[in-house]
Amino acid sequence: MDVVSILRKKRQAFTSYEVRVVGEQRTGPPPHVFDRIRIIHVVEGPVDAEAVRRAIELSATKYCTVTGSLAAGVAEIRHAYLLRTPDGDERYAQVAVTGPFAPLPRDIVPAGSGP
Repeated sequence: MDVVSILRKKRQAFTSYEVRVVGEQRTGPPPHVFDRIRIIHVVEGPVDAEAVRRAIELSATKYCTVTGSLAAGVAEIRHAYLLRTPDGDERYAQVAVTGPFAPLPRDIVPAGSGP
């Protein structure tokens, strides 16, 4: 929902939007928590790749409460997009990694490292 809302605010005329999610769970005794989750946003239409990248980045690092909750645990979450243009070209790119061992987003300064 965040990505769609942001793309609309950026006046991107996408014709189709789909989210694909694949997760890897721990084996052994329960609970079988997720270790890794891959989220691929499939966007079709005449949209700017940078607008798609930024919308996914904002969702992953700032707005999505589900990602925030899962990333606070042990799961590494990789966010990417597959962009399909009207002329048939496809473009895939990684956007962000969230989770316990992921680098901090660019707009967050760790305590003690700022002025």
